Amino acid sequence: MEHDSFTDDDIRKIYSLKNIAVVGMSKNPDKAAHYVPKYLIDNGYNVIPVNPTATEILERKCYPSLLDIPGTVDVVDVFRPSDQVLPVIEEAVKIKPKVIWLQEGIHNVQAEEVARKAGISVVIFNRCMLAEHQRLF
Repeated sequence: MEHDSFTDDDIRKIYSLKNIAVVGMSKNPDKAAHYVPKYLIDNGYNVIPVNPTATEILERKCYPSLLDIPGTVDVVDVFRPSDQVLPVIEEAVKIKPKVIWLQEGIHNVQAEEVARKAGISVVIFNRCMLAEHQRLF
């Protein structure tokens, strides 16, 4: 699976954004959906967990959906299977983040098109926020 066509400089700029909603964040420390956001927290990011099955993850209030988050979300980081991404993106465009980031292994052309049509020009796919951060910084 290939990834988006953004340059390293484009990706580097995304890391200046601090409010990251993580959809599908997990309580299980063995899962990427737990240790990737933990890494982001440890590196100074404001991670906002989104998972309808939890009330708190990593001592942070967990929200059932993106629409329940008060305040600004800069990046929506998605840990959901590719075939479950579309409803997440349809919700995400309502809160108008600057970036939608689909984690490694996730790619959904239809969902990415929905985001672009809604004016979200930066849609990252099939990349890991932890791996890219370590690679670039």
